[in-house]
Amino acid sequence: MRSSLAVIAGILLSSVVSPAIAQEIEPRAYSNAPVGVNFLIAGYAYTSGGIASDGSLPITDPDLATSNAVVAYARVLDLRGKSAKFDVIAPLTSLYGTANLDGQTVRRDISGLADPKFRFSVNFFGAPALSLKEFAGFEQDLIIGASLQVSAPVGQYDETRVINLGTNRWSFKPELGVSQALGPWTLEGTAAVTFYTDNDDFYRGNKRSQDPLYSMQAHVIYAFPRGIWGSLDGTYFNGGRTTVNGALNNDLQQNWRVGATLAFPVNVRNSVKLYGSSGVSARTGNDYDLLGIAWQYRWGGGL
Repeated sequence: MRSSLAVIAGILLSSVVSPAIAQEIEPRAYSNAPVGVNFLIAGYAYTSGGIASDGSLPITDPDLATSNAVVAYARVLDLRGKSAKFDVIAPLTSLYGTANLDGQTVRRDISGLADPKFRFSVNFFGAPALSLKEFAGFEQDLIIGASLQVSAPVGQYDETRVINLGTNRWSFKPELGVSQALGPWTLEGTAAVTFYTDNDDFYRGNKRSQDPLYSMQAHVIYAFPRGIWGSLDGTYFNGGRTTVNGALNNDLQQNWRVGATLAFPVNVRNSVKLYGSSGVSARTGNDYDLLGIAWQYRWGGGL
């Protein structure tokens, strides 16, 4: 049982922690875990370069950095015999640096709450709801799941500024995910679309609308002994063109990012994850670098 617990130790770490940016990369988002287990996560992520929160903002030449402290909670659920999960992510962010706005260099230095995120996911094929004892004998084959993530507009926002920690709008992100195990390897892919409500108080009282943003992720994951795993990650997103007061902007997003993740258990109840990513090709201001670390504590469900 203790060897099984070591494997369990790293399972959900990557699927509940993100730096609360617009395009996080998340391997193992649809992996299975024992019902009733709770996860408390504390993390830190640093970004530098472009805009990590909204790459379609009307600025050029961004030289910005963010320090993101993240606290998250997740719980594994039984949904009519299928494994499901609810998680919430609350980020505290410091942003500082410069960018060009209408030919003028502007500086921003701000700290506070960014928009929190809430997500519900369910694995409707290949990942039944299992107790801890039952999970010890579970071997993944093909898992198919779906999720809905909601971002709430409660982050710090100032309508006299273009760059903010909050977005002053809701977003809704339905996603479909597939995970196929091949011995110690796992291949994963996700497809999602993010819908945005209007920001009726954007930069000096303007109204800003945004088209849906389509995204895909791919992950190649290798499971090492004792519950350690690593992955190579990539994401592509397209769309998200904005309109301000009815005028369509030339800010279509067509951006690529790549990254890597390493997660390892410290003991039965604690795990650590290291992750990083970088922009490869960016039509808008999403070309930033990211480094992060997260610690996870788990309890309940028989642990």
